[in-house]
Parts: sequence; structure tokens; C-alpha cells
Amino acid sequence: MDIIQYTFFQNALLGAFLASILCGFVGTYIVTRRLVFISGGITHASFGGIGIGVFAGFNPIVSAMAFAILSAFGVQWVSAKTDVRKDSAIAMFWTLGMSVGIICCFLTPGFMPDLPSFLFGSILTIESSDLWLLGILTLATILVFATLLRPIQSVSFDKAFASSQHLPVKWIEYGMMTLIAMTIVATLKMVGIVLAISLLTIPQMTANLFTYHYKQMIAYSIVLGWLECFAGLYASYILNVPSGATIIFISILFFILCKAIKALLFKFYSETILSSTYHHISRPYHPTGNNGLFHAKEYCEEQVVAFFQCPL
Repeated sequence: MDIIQYTFFQNALLGAFLASILCGFVGTYIVTRRLVFISGGITHASFGGIGIGVFAGFNPIVSAMAFAILSAFGVQWVSAKTDVRKDSAIAMFWTLGMSVGIICCFLTPGFMPDLPSFLFGSILTIESSDLWLLGILTLATILVFATLLRPIQSVSFDKAFASSQHLPVKWIEYGMMTLIAMTIVATLKMVGIVLAISLLTIPQMTANLFTYHYKQMIAYSIVLGWLECFAGLYASYILNVPSGATIIFISILFFILCKAIKALLFKFYSETILSSTYHHISRPYHPTGNNGLFHAKEYCEEQVVAFFQCPL
């Protein structure tokens, strides 16, 4: 691979590595907290910040980050303080950001050469400033999760339980929404507004096929994200196609492959293990069963997940 010797490709690999770590942490929260739709809204709303930055003549990444954070806070506040449902608030800020961005881009004189990279991404064009932004944000995210992992887990899985334990749920929610908005903007140069949410969901969905453990899901997401980015970059170089879209396409193919592998393992346990035992398996206690009894299907699922478990 002679292309590795070029600086732009080395920057792309480093950017993909940092983005994989960053999205591994933040994306796991998004998937477990079921915030995929709101994250998509923030992604598209950030286009308003890009348009404002281009029109005003300053760094569009800075304005996009500010606009994305304000949009995230706006969705949280409007849905909590008014009678507007959260999905309606997301749609409102989604379309607001896109409309502001389009108007500002239209009013900006001259040609905008960077606009396609913000919309569709171009990881091969990321610069040292983009890498510094990714690096600082990744380090900050690691510190946040290392310090507040238990509270974040509690809010992710059961907000009501977290409130009953007197955890600062609102502060955690607003803090995580800030991290989500900043992560989305930091990865815009890689895959663009159209595909940015994919980096925060597809590796986590793939990891979730084989583990329900929060720490393992983060670790698997980071590894999967890095492998998919590397494979997508190499495939885009060989096929001479856009790198961002190729990375996402490879990620989806990998998810389908892992889904098929899990289905085969499920079938294996169904035929080889359960055919030689009872249709129901008794145990002293199981949290999803009644009187210690749970069905064969649940047992197969448990065995498939256990097959991939490793202590962290």
C-alpha cells in the first residue's frame, strides 16, 4: 500500500482512529439511550451554523458547533417546558438549521469550495487543525466517561431509576447532549452532514449484537469503527469513489455479516444444544422468567452473547 506514505492519507488514518474512539463512547450512549433521531436532528441543524460561519466570514466549524449545541439544548428545553412533543421539537430545529444554512449559503457571494465536504464529507482533506479538535475532544470524552461512567450508565438505561438515586439527571443529559453535538460537528469533515450519524450508530449496533455489557459495547464499537474506517478508506482508494460514503457502506455490510453470523450461531445452539434437552430449562432464578423457568429461545440468545463475552 504505497498510499500510506502520503501525509494526507496518514492524517486520514489518524483522524479515523480518533473518531472511532470518540464515537465509540458517545455513540454507545446514543444507542442505549435511544437518541438516534435527536442526534440526526442535531446533525442537520448544524448546517445552519456552517451557513452562518461562511456568510459572516469566520470558521464554519466553530459556528456549526455553537449552533448544534444550542439546537440540542433547544430540543431538550422545548420538549420539557412546553407541550411540544420531543419528535416535533426535533423536526422544528432540524428544518430551522437547514433553512438558515441554505439562506446564508445563497446570500454568500462567490463560490463555496468547502460546501460539498461539509455535506458529504472528505476524510482525505482533513488538516492538522481538524486532528487537534478530534484529539482534544476525544481526551475530554475519555475523562468524562472515566469519571462519570456509573451515572451515565444509569441515565442511559433507566432515567427514572437514576432520578430515584438522586443523581443529577438533568445535568448529565445536558452534558451528554453537548458532547453529542460537539462529536457530530467534529466528524463532519470525515463523512459529512448526510452520513455523520452513521458513525455514531452502526458500529454500536453491530457491537450490541454480541454484548449487552456497557464497557464491552464501547470497546467493541471502537475496534469495529476503526476497522470499518480503514477498510472504507482502502476500498475508496482502490475503487476511486468518495471515502465517507464508502466507510458507511462498509459499516452496513459488516453489520449485515455479523447479523448473519449471529443467526447461524443461534441456529447452531438451537439444533445441537436444545434438541438434546428439554424445551424448557429450569434454573433457581432468572430475571426474565417466572418461577425460575425461561424459554429455549432466551437460552439460545444467552449462549450466543456469552460466546463473545470477555472480561473488561
